[in-house]
Amino acid sequence: MVKFMNIPLVDLKANYNSIKKEIDDAIHEVIDNTSFIMGKYLKNFEDNFAKFAHAKHVIGCSSGTTAVHLALIGAELNKGDEVITVPNTFIATTECISYIGCKIKFVDVDEDTSLIDIDMLEKSINQKTKAIIVVHLYGQMPDMKRIREIADEHGIFVIEDSAQAHAAEWDSNQPGYYGDIASYSFFPAKNLGCFGDGGAIVTNNDEIAEKMRLLVNHGRTEKYEHKIEGYNYRLDALQAAILNAKLPHLNKWTDQRRKHAKYYDNNLPENIELPIEKEHAKHVYYMYEIRVKKRNELMQYLKENGVNTGIHYPIPLHLQPAYEKLEHKKGDFPISEKLADEILSIPIYPELSKEQLDYIIENIKVFYNK
Repeated sequence: MVKFMNIPLVDLKANYNSIKKEIDDAIHEVIDNTSFIMGKYLKNFEDNFAKFAHAKHVIGCSSGTTAVHLALIGAELNKGDEVITVPNTFIATTECISYIGCKIKFVDVDEDTSLIDIDMLEKSINQKTKAIIVVHLYGQMPDMKRIREIADEHGIFVIEDSAQAHAAEWDSNQPGYYGDIASYSFFPAKNLGCFGDGGAIVTNNDEIAEKMRLLVNHGRTEKYEHKIEGYNYRLDALQAAILNAKLPHLNKWTDQRRKHAKYYDNNLPENIELPIEKEHAKHVYYMYEIRVKKRNELMQYLKENGVNTGIHYPIPLHLQPAYEKLEHKKGDFPISEKLADEILSIPIYPELSKEQLDYIIENIKVFYNK
């Protein structure tokens, strides 16, 4: 065993230090110009992220949650309409369904990928189903081509919750290509993260894009002229400038995550279930999820040896106290529940060294060989 290391689950400081001058210069330029709301820094990022994502429109907003909320407004749903999504996601996905007075309808997930079970999705659609929020969990997209075909057959609006899927692909297409809207989060720990909260809407629909731009900024066309009622959901210029400085590095960081994942795939012990990257998918590994027995004991052992881990997510949404009103019970979505009991996130950030990867792998091997 190599000497003791302290390895965080996510190392934001290492990421910052890797491009410190570029970040600092971007921050100082915004401050020097005192241009904090809207303006050229926001537009520059929106334009550059649109090019990166091969999309017509990007509208920056204040968080990933507000991005999902805006997307649902863009779907033009009526109160009581059903929106299908999965129970193994962060609550922001479903909170926004409640915000607009619609009904949350859960569908279980595929055990191999933790992504929506498309067969179950198709069977769950009824006359009340008006939208689907497809969650690209951990950085992988499901078969979006098939989901788009199902949605078109039933006249259903498709939202891609891409909070964890920056640069992910299905058949070489990024989020927003198959969906009517893709929503992004730029929370600091994301593959592309700012220094606070931030988000974005991506769409190829001109009409939706126009509405989103109104909604994020009080519905105004001029400073004191308001075409509709909107929200204060703007992405501030400082965060936009930070994201713009980071964006040119995202492909390199994505490649590093994928290389680390491959190294784990080839070296972790056989008694651990590893994440599966589906054919046609480009997995960007926001998290590297293993499935293990004796999870709590392993977590404790790794912690004692300096390796920090996490669980994304330990309680499926249908079993959360916030959703007792939906009257779900344990066993309703067995795959999501099984995953919640077995998954473990281990470090995967781009700046990990081979020595750190070997240390993590060696400690996991030692635990299971005790």
